[in-house]
Amino acid sequence: MFLKIKENSIFVADSHFNDKNPELLSFLNLIVENKIKPSQLFLMGDIFDFISEESKYFIKKNIKIINLINELSKNIEVIYLEGNHDYNLKTLFPRVLVVKREQQPIYLQYKNNKIAMSHGDIFTPWHYNLYCKIIRNKPLLLFLNSIDFFSFISKAIENSLLKKTICNEMKDFNSFARKRLNCYKNADIVIEGHFHQGKQFSKNNKLYVNIPSLCCNKEYMIFDGEFKGKKL
Repeated sequence: MFLKIKENSIFVADSHFNDKNPELLSFLNLIVENKIKPSQLFLMGDIFDFISEESKYFIKKNIKIINLINELSKNIEVIYLEGNHDYNLKTLFPRVLVVKREQQPIYLQYKNNKIAMSHGDIFTPWHYNLYCKIIRNKPLLLFLNSIDFFSFISKAIENSLLKKTICNEMKDFNSFARKRLNCYKNADIVIEGHFHQGKQFSKNNKLYVNIPSLCCNKEYMIFDGEFKGKKL
């Protein structure tokens, strides 16, 4: 999948929107109010702390954000890379280019650069890949939703996620970034979320960009030929 990346594109990752992490709502409202004017909006996964099209509880819980993204997608090109907390999204966002994990990385062009982009939870061991298939299985999710009386399953998931600590700094980001670059053999630039670092690393004219976590760093990225962090 090849797209052209435009200057003044904005990248948002890992906002993990929930009752504890409200930053995404503030960010989207800034776009609605024309205080931020992106040419493209890349949602890099884990935008919600949890959501899937099968979960009635989490759809209702997040309906304001869903509606805001859909409203923005009428006027802005929105690309949504599904993460490990948000998947099976296509019916929720009909005007958005939704990219499933199995379709990642996607490839973009900017001038002579080939850019590879994913949420970040790819090139992983077989057991994680199996886990991903299981948790995204539509019949299973529909069944779980059907027995989610009084939302007891959904609320248990929600409470567990609210207790998680997700903001940590890697001790050796450069070594990690080298390994990630090696996974994307033919790309000049690699863009990922997932790891919550908000850092960049270059080697042999190749660039690795880890988009900051909106909830951890209170920051998103703007692309104007270079990737620049911007505080919310």
